[in-house]
Amino acid sequence: MQANRKTIKNWAPDDRPREKLAANGPDVLSNAELIALLLGSGTRNQSALEVARQLLDRAQQSLGQLGKLSVKELTQVKGIGQARAITIAAALELGRRRQAADERRPVVKSSSDIARYLQAQLRDKTVEVFAVAFLNRANKINQVEIISEGGITGTVADPRIILRKALEYQAVSLVLCHNHPSGNLRPSRADEQLTHKIREAALLLDIQLLDHIIVSDEGYYSFADEGML
Repeated sequence: MQANRKTIKNWAPDDRPREKLAANGPDVLSNAELIALLLGSGTRNQSALEVARQLLDRAQQSLGQLGKLSVKELTQVKGIGQARAITIAAALELGRRRQAADERRPVVKSSSDIARYLQAQLRDKTVEVFAVAFLNRANKINQVEIISEGGITGTVADPRIILRKALEYQAVSLVLCHNHPSGNLRPSRADEQLTHKIREAALLLDIQLLDHIIVSDEGYYSFADEGML
């Protein structure tokens, strides 16, 4: 049987992803080449690079979309079994954690400060998630907690839970946050009602609601910036 000429080991050394990375660093590799390195090898009829390209096609050539695929969805690409899918999911999670670590516990001076931080943590969620950032007197984030997760249509955040946690963390101010997996950043009427309900309840405990941030792949929406607080 004739050997598969498409295997990466039959390529010129300068074209092989592993050799290219060793010689020039990872930044010279394409997304497909980096994924091929994670895969390690291809299939009987496809190189690792070809499998990687099919995977990116499934994710519409977007690493953001790739990060939203579950292990089960990754295995639907021919040539990717559960072990390879887990490796890819682990690599993407490391990328998310690095981004979050680079912006860990910022001092909040503007809506963009907190939006970048929260977007890094929530952007790949495929269901709506409601989180709260608890800040100290210096406007530094003490803790961020996901309060609830729901379906695509929405989620419910109990003000009593939020304020109890605020007291536990000795927070003097709060920033609410939730994601819109649809990409639409406009708040719903329910978003507005919940925001004002939590704001009024927090004031009774001398805790200030600084903002409510909605994040998606498209950017963010700030209640404070829009004059809605």
